[in-house]
Amino acid sequence: MLDQLTEDIKDAMRAKDKVRLRTLRSLRAALQKKQIAERDGSGDESELSEQEVLTVIRKEAKQRKESIEQFAEGGRDDLVAKEKEELAVLDEYLPDPLSDEKLHAIIDDIIEETGASSMADMGRVMGPAMSTLRGQVDGGRVQQIVQEKLMG
Repeated sequence: MLDQLTEDIKDAMRAKDKVRLRTLRSLRAALQKKQIAERDGSGDESELSEQEVLTVIRKEAKQRKESIEQFAEGGRDDLVAKEKEELAVLDEYLPDPLSDEKLHAIIDDIIEETGASSMADMGRVMGPAMSTLRGQVDGGRVQQIVQEKLMG
């Protein structure tokens, strides 16, 4: 993914696409920061898994969405436009979100496997759900659906 990102940065430089270039450089920095944080004490470069890369991209996109909300509340339309442009670039690197039907089916399977039947079992469901869905769906959305299903 980092190699692809480097190529995309070069393409953005050639095209003089400042928004894309700024966004991709920011993303590459976030990915490199994550890669450094994941190193084991040996100093060896470790490749990030696809899930880890997607998690970083989602985090960057979420930050842009939160910024858009805050800037909109503050009446800073110029900054809202900037953040929306960057969000559009990040969205290109994210897979299509899971449909509600597919997400509900996955959570139903996990509830059935764990034998969860009430809100007291929420932790037993959330662990496997997040490990299965990490990088594909926002954790808050998963939590909301699990709560709805366990409440009845």
